[in-house]
Amino acid sequence: MARGINKVILIGNLGQDPEVRFTPSGAAVANLNIATSDSWTDRQSGERQERTEWHRVVLFNKTAEIAQQYLKKGAKVYIEGRLQTRKWQDQNGQDRYSTEIVANDMQMLDSRGGDFQGGQQGGHGGQPPQQNQQRSHQQSAPSSPPPQQGKAPDPNANYGAPDPGNFDDFDDEIPFN
Repeated sequence: MARGINKVILIGNLGQDPEVRFTPSGAAVANLNIATSDSWTDRQSGERQERTEWHRVVLFNKTAEIAQQYLKKGAKVYIEGRLQTRKWQDQNGQDRYSTEIVANDMQMLDSRGGDFQGGQQGGHGGQPPQQNQQRSHQQSAPSSPPPQQGKAPDPNANYGAPDPGNFDDFDDEIPFN
């Protein structure tokens, strides 16, 4: 029997600017709140209905830094990753759970922001991001030397979470807005 698949693909808009923090080892962690909308026609009334769903997304390392530099509230973004549930304790010692999307690929879809794609097919438009944070080796992903100013990033570099698989045979055209 085939193993399970945990894959999430979102295209939506940021509800606020990315919230970025750095771990003690210097790794960037960005939290995004992304809104997606679903619309349909109500069968009884014939009226157009719309529902907005909010998604918590976490980006790591270079992808988080690029999100901090280029993404702003309202920006349209493509996210690919996996669902992950964290267990934590609140101020009263009660166990709480939070399910979020851990992104391993991000593309900026607004024309003014260029695009960035982490994972195995790295590359972005516009100017390369500035290198102003010192890095140590990351636990979650193999590290690679930072790209030099004026050069495109290494296409084999892993900027986000580990890539769960290659889906190059999918159409590039997304059939919805």
